[in-house]
Amino acid sequence: MSRYFSYVNSARDILLKYKGEQPFPAYIKQFFAANKKYGSRDRKTISHLCYCFFRTGKAMPEAELTERIITGYFMCSTGPDDLLRQLKPEWCEYAGMTVPEKIEYLSFEPVFPWKEHLSDGVDFRKFNESFFVQPDLFLRMRPGREVSTRYKLTEAAIPFREVSPQALALNNASKLEDVINLDQDAVIQDLSSQETGFLLKNIRQTKKFHLWDCCAASGGKSIMAVDALGSLDLTVTDVRESILANLNKRFARAGIKNYESFVCDLAEEGVRETFPDADLVIADLPCTGSGTWGRNPEQLMFFDESKIKKYSLLQRRIISNVVPHIAKGGTLVYITCSVFRMENEEMVSFLRKHFHLQLNEMRMMHGYERKSDTLFAASFTV
Repeated sequence: MSRYFSYVNSARDILLKYKGEQPFPAYIKQFFAANKKYGSRDRKTISHLCYCFFRTGKAMPEAELTERIITGYFMCSTGPDDLLRQLKPEWCEYAGMTVPEKIEYLSFEPVFPWKEHLSDGVDFRKFNESFFVQPDLFLRMRPGREVSTRYKLTEAAIPFREVSPQALALNNASKLEDVINLDQDAVIQDLSSQETGFLLKNIRQTKKFHLWDCCAASGGKSIMAVDALGSLDLTVTDVRESILANLNKRFARAGIKNYESFVCDLAEEGVRETFPDADLVIADLPCTGSGTWGRNPEQLMFFDESKIKKYSLLQRRIISNVVPHIAKGGTLVYITCSVFRMENEEMVSFLRKHFHLQLNEMRMMHGYERKSDTLFAASFTV
């Protein structure tokens, strides 16, 4: 048996055991740590084969696992190679075709079957095709660090592409830890996430301006807001204590010192009665994450349609507890990394109907057209 069949068999064994209960990067890391026989090349190839399988999504439900792995590998390939010549030689002459051409050649079903739930303006065909393309890694250079960041990357021979005066696109596998000062020089932040900053441009700051990042996660939106708005009173909350611990370390690297952070489950009744009204609330709410599945394709593989309504109801509970803490005339910025209408446009309708908020603007950022995530963002005045 050639090593290529061995790679496929190893990937098959891993996938049979993986149930989607934790992120696949953590799972595969633990697997290789417990199985020392695999060398660096083995680990890289087997991991890639697993991800190729995930990228087939819901398209081949009846196919045998090995067939799906090989088909995914073909769909993700950019040309013939030794692995494809061994596993599926009859496909080699077609390996250099574009993804749309391969889909037509194989009569491939959609990997994402929930067309009827999509937000307005999402191109169903292009979104499906994007799952076979690895998204880029994006940096947002911090104010005053643009020149030095470009210089450090160039000196380290790390290729990059300038997307905007602040945004750089790099290969997803780029190693940056020893090249730039992460969070000080630049922040790893998806391009669409960076572009939600357009909602901050027309914010009018009072003398003592209070920002509440209510589902702060790792704090990327807070750092972006500080860079855009300057000095402000900052409060960050999240339901997960471990996440806030990581945020505190990140803020230290970013030079952000004056802020309050605390654990808060905003889905529960009785959010802090004494919580001060905020002039600006950034609500990047928990969601299906469907706009990031090109980056995390295992989530597409294990997704159940019932979760759309589940997350929509969670978002309504959270936002209903948040809006009363926004000062009169203040701003709510609502963000999801979802492509589902129920989490996006229907939430806008909910906020306008139940809280009489004034919609300033909303936008879907179509990351599937530029190797980034797809996000939805809307701004309201209270």
